[in-house]
Amino acid sequence: MNAPALPVPAPRRRPVQPWLWRAQSLVSSYLPLLLMALLASGTWWLVKNTPLLGEPGELAPPRHVPDYRMNNFELQRIGADGRLNVQIAGAELRHYPDTDTVEIDQVRVRAVAPDGMLAIAEAKRAISNGDGSDLQLLGDVRLRRLPAGAREDAPAQMEVRGEFLQALANSEILRSHLPVTIRQGGTTLNAQNFEYRHLTGQVSFTGKAQGQITPRPTKK
Repeated sequence: MNAPALPVPAPRRRPVQPWLWRAQSLVSSYLPLLLMALLASGTWWLVKNTPLLGEPGELAPPRHVPDYRMNNFELQRIGADGRLNVQIAGAELRHYPDTDTVEIDQVRVRAVAPDGMLAIAEAKRAISNGDGSDLQLLGDVRLRRLPAGAREDAPAQMEVRGEFLQALANSEILRSHLPVTIRQGGTTLNAQNFEYRHLTGQVSFTGKAQGQITPRPTKK
């Protein structure tokens, strides 16, 4: 007698990852280049070393008054290979000697990675301390990541929008205590706040968060 045929086990379905886990994964994968756009501290030395006109006079008590301004400016940092690494532009730049801070109105930061990937950060205002280790973007903040060779008006691979973003260069942290919206492909994440630690790749959210993931169309 022939042995009865064994039933063929049904194929196992791969467990669907929670949307929050997937959102954290995409953020940790795409934020390093965005972080680089904000951690452009090496460019601030151009501002710090801008020559001032006039001879120094008598020392006076420091006041919160800018000692120099730059209107409709553009600063560039060129790498050793002659390529543009970072570009900072704005409507007006002000340096305050009492706090050693730099403020920029209508700021735009453009950073190019070694592989050609492009990151663009825009905001109504930016504030940085003297060595560029603490950079804050305030008001209508928009941070975009574009593929190499893409036009600046091309659809972004990833986009972060909010009213506040802070980049801490020494600890390599990008964070916001205000709500942000993060989009990448068909995934949208709305969070009350977030913090990304580049050294550990850890992304954390607190408070209420909502996510939407649009499934990719299946091939017939």
